[in-house]
Amino acid sequence: MKGRVWKYGDDVNTDVIFAGKYTYVVSEPSEMAAHALEDLDPSFAKEVKPGDVIVAGRNFGCGSSREQAVLCLKAAGVAAVIAESFVRIYFRNCVNSGLPPIRCPEAVRALEAGDVVEIDLRNGRILSEKGEFSFPPFSGEVRAILEAGGLLPYTRRYLGLE
Repeated sequence: MKGRVWKYGDDVNTDVIFAGKYTYVVSEPSEMAAHALEDLDPSFAKEVKPGDVIVAGRNFGCGSSREQAVLCLKAAGVAAVIAESFVRIYFRNCVNSGLPPIRCPEAVRALEAGDVVEIDLRNGRILSEKGEFSFPPFSGEVRAILEAGGLLPYTRRYLGLE
């Protein structure tokens, strides 16, 4: 996967990723995408392109455990989130939704907004003009879930329902 970097800081919480006021009002993925990060970066939803990557600091996804905070980014076309660290439930919601959550502090420190990155999930590498950064590759099971597009599509395949 290859895309442009959108860079944010520490403690990006689920309320700024997808505002709570939309939680029970907006349910269509395309409509969710239109509100992605609107309280943090009003230009994001209008300018994000399929394949773009979010890069952020520590504690990404803190706050409530609402799944919409992952689904809105995926629906907006975000290919992956690279962060110094993730809140555990947000990390798991990413995997369940098929949005790769990548822990790579070195890449976070080096990359800037607008940089272009290429991510090799299988080998745990991030490539950019700023250098090559390694991250622990996902286990075979987690990678299979991500490649299937999330836990539900993975389970359907596993059970032969597709």
